[in-house]
Amino acid sequence: MIPGRHTGIVPPSHAKDKDNVVVIDDWTNASDVRDYAVEYLPEGLYYDRNRYIDLSECSDCAGRRGGCFGCRNFDGQQLAFDLDPENVDCPYHGGISEKLGRKRGLAFCMYEFKVVRKQALELALLMRYQYESVAIVFSGRGFHVVVEDETGYRLSRQRRTAIARGIGRRFAIDEWVTSGGSRLMRLPNSLNAIVSRKCMIIKDEKDLVKFDPRDSDLVLPAFRKSA
Repeated sequence: MIPGRHTGIVPPSHAKDKDNVVVIDDWTNASDVRDYAVEYLPEGLYYDRNRYIDLSECSDCAGRRGGCFGCRNFDGQQLAFDLDPENVDCPYHGGISEKLGRKRGLAFCMYEFKVVRKQALELALLMRYQYESVAIVFSGRGFHVVVEDETGYRLSRQRRTAIARGIGRRFAIDEWVTSGGSRLMRLPNSLNAIVSRKCMIIKDEKDLVKFDPRDSDLVLPAFRKSA
């Protein structure tokens, strides 16, 4: 969980953890995770794409982030692609470097969103030529294309980097996510509190054609519907 790094909004009892990453490693079911989420009310709730032989060994690990691939306790990583609208070169707002220069790195317009919406479907179709289980997830801002095949989990770091570079020439992905540099992914069915939208799996992909996060019942939380 990230309690409040961007929003600055946290319960007083957890104010000291506002900018920290809080790790939940003692859960046994979804109800346990929900209890933590209700207690912390985080702006972001994530899952670890890595698999481990013995998770308890990770708590004592002093290794550097991203060093899991060479560890004997490492058991693979989910293959995933993170499509963010701010990565799109926009005719109205420029490229990502220009947006960052204006301190608008997390902002995006509907032109940029529509581009990544189309790319999410195209990328999922491309992945289905190689893998059987491919899902599209709305992250609250952009989209994740997630591969659940075992062969995806077994890819080496070098192969992931090559895939990321190739896909990155055509799609607005964050290459370091696919290459394994970032192992966290926003948890489906959780709230992206930065934009007050739910992170949801898009089960019926024909809905993507006109999917608009500004008014879609699929992703609007109840408190926004009643506002």
